Amino acid sequence: MAVPVTLHLLVASKLFLSVVKCDSINFYNIRPPVDATPYPRSFKCFTCEQASDNYSCNRWAEDKWCPQNTQYCMTVHHFGRHGKTKFVTKRCASFDDCSSTGCRHHVNTHHAECVSCCEGMACNVELPTNHTNAVFVRIQDFSSAATRSSSSWTRIFLLTAALAALLPF
Repeated sequence: MAVPVTLHLLVASKLFLSVVKCDSINFYNIRPPVDATPYPRSFKCFTCEQASDNYSCNRWAEDKWCPQNTQYCMTVHHFGRHGKTKFVTKRCASFDDCSSTGCRHHVNTHHAECVSCCEGMACNVELPTNHTNAVFVRIQDFSSAATRSSSSWTRIFLLTAALAALLPF
């Protein structure tokens, strides 16, 4: 009787482990916390110090509120000559901290460093790897562009309506 129960538990645990895998975590599906925020417009970032890779950093990131004097999330990616990650550091950052975005190649140590900053709840999911994605992304940049675009379309619509009103029918 003990053998069938043991066999059943072994098969059940094997099935459970095949369904629940660590590498299937969706880091893009971060929901805002339900607990009270410490101050208005507070946010969290993925936070780690010299993690071995991006997955390890995101998986074991410290879950804490960013200090009030910060507005952005920063990611620093150090990698070797052939693009292999040496380590990853992620943290909360101020506007001044984010002035160092971009990539730098250190000839004497044969490694490169790419830094990116972003604005928003846990927005620093990805690693910067080149000049294309080692950037400073702010929500304000998108909203002001949308506002400019929206106001341009409003002006075009009003001008078209005024011209249409002048046409004889």
